[in-house]
Amino acid sequence: MFVSPVYAQCPVCVVTVGGGLFLAKKLGIDDLLVSIWLSGLNTAIAFWIASSMKPKILKNGLWWSIGFFVMTIGYLVFSKQTGHRGNTFLGIDKAILGMIIGLLVLYAAYFVDKLLRYKNKGKVLFYYQKVIIPVSFLLMTTGIMALAMTFIKR
Repeated sequence: MFVSPVYAQCPVCVVTVGGGLFLAKKLGIDDLLVSIWLSGLNTAIAFWIASSMKPKILKNGLWWSIGFFVMTIGYLVFSKQTGHRGNTFLGIDKAILGMIIGLLVLYAAYFVDKLLRYKNKGKVLFYYQKVIIPVSFLLMTTGIMALAMTFIKR
């Protein structure tokens, strides 16, 4: 084949999402919704880094994403962006809850992508599957959580 492999978590995508998160925060979008996407950004970066590692032990994107998750939670706590009175949903800090939800959703998207590839003998079902599935999962989750926050008052 003359086509070289392409990785979905490219640096341009990561910078674009990061800029979008900064803009969303400045526009006053709820911490829960922003942190879902922040966790998605962390996971995308983690899998991108893992794909470029040479030693097999460092190629595990799941471990990288857990490490980024822990570091981000640590940063949010250290910089006092968590623990504000009234910034909770169902009794849990919105930033931390969003990070947890985002991590779980991206793991689910990763699993669905791998499952679809397995069922299709290692091939994607549609172009950009590795990008469309996680973004779709994040969009659906963001919509569901936005609705949940509307109907469930702290």
